[in-house]
Amino acid sequence: MSESLQVQLKKGVLEMCVLALLSRGDNYAYEIASQMADAVGMGEGTVYPLMRRMQNEGLVTTYLVESASGPPRKYYKLTRSGALALKSQIADWKAFEASVQKILGEVA
Repeated sequence: MSESLQVQLKKGVLEMCVLALLSRGDNYAYEIASQMADAVGMGEGTVYPLMRRMQNEGLVTTYLVESASGPPRKYYKLTRSGALALKSQIADWKAFEASVQKILGEVA
């Protein structure tokens, strides 16, 4: 797969993946970025601006938790709007995936 296609695919599903991670439980941005880097190769430079945007859009809220190893950590929590957005994005993804699979099946 070309690098350009990989980048575009990752950008298209980044928000959905972060919302899915938060649906499993609250987390702080560095840990979310680490999980995204491990799973799909997206780093901190992409995740932090996304977290700010999602907070501004009301998809997540934040709160601080004291840390024994440094300053307090900002945790992100999925809001009801975020959970609804995730549900909608998953439905859209599945429909899109099915359409692509149909086309690809016709080629093979």
